[in-house]
Amino acid sequence: MIKKDNKIILFNNKQVRRHWDEEKELWYFSVVDIIEILTDSPRPRKYWHALKTRLIEEGSELSQKLGQLKLFASDGKKYLTDVLDTENILRLVQSVPSPKAEPFKLWLAKVGYERIEETEDPELSINRAMQAYLRKGYSKAWINQRLKSIEIRKELTDEWQERGVNKRTDFAILTDEITRAWSDKSVKEYKKFKNLKKQNLRDNMTNLELVLNMLAEASTTEISKKHKPKGLPANKKIAKRGGGVAKKARNEIEKDIGESIISNKNSKYLQTKTKRNFKKP
Repeated sequence: MIKKDNKIILFNNKQVRRHWDEEKELWYFSVVDIIEILTDSPRPRKYWHALKTRLIEEGSELSQKLGQLKLFASDGKKYLTDVLDTENILRLVQSVPSPKAEPFKLWLAKVGYERIEETEDPELSINRAMQAYLRKGYSKAWINQRLKSIEIRKELTDEWQERGVNKRTDFAILTDEITRAWSDKSVKEYKKFKNLKKQNLRDNMTNLELVLNMLAEASTTEISKKHKPKGLPANKKIAKRGGGVAKKARNEIEKDIGESIISNKNSKYLQTKTKRNFKKP
């Protein structure tokens, strides 16, 4: 898929309407546009109506995930349109009996198999991450730091689980506390500052930002191990303290260099910088 703007993407030269929900941080895609691409049906709305009816009759959970948004049509007017987020669009693909859907189904099967392999041998996950970052154009020095940050993050989430925090939503709340404590921005504000949407914030941090974020998370882990907080409210206090350790380090560095470490540079800058450094004379 090739990004064109915030509302439309091109797929095999066909438009797919989409909408970014800033609150949920999710992309929603027009289902009928996806159906048209996968089936080449001259009447994609009729095709989708029949498929949707079948899914409802079968009690498919997918039918319960459908939403409706007003999207622009070819006549320039907005109409209510069935939409699904990225995860459920991939589930929809598996329900479409079409040769064009087969490559997607094979890809999903391959990804699923790789994830099973990684649970048995975590080193595979690290190697695949390394190769993925290299293909995107990141430097090896940055990648090494990023992989270390993943290790530190895992230690932190393991510690949270030990302290009775298990929900992803609670992880997000605690991460927000840490990030705000050292950077003066929530995760959402930080991503907006870097002009990001669904992208991972850490994948768009400079070396110094990554180092401070690692310090904040590692400090939170160690303080938590010492004080053994129970439940979300107590862990929020520890998260602020851990983030505060990195804030002190940030203040010292900024005092010395005379500028803010918090940068609006994102992965495009990081990848371009690497290509520039390795450019042949």
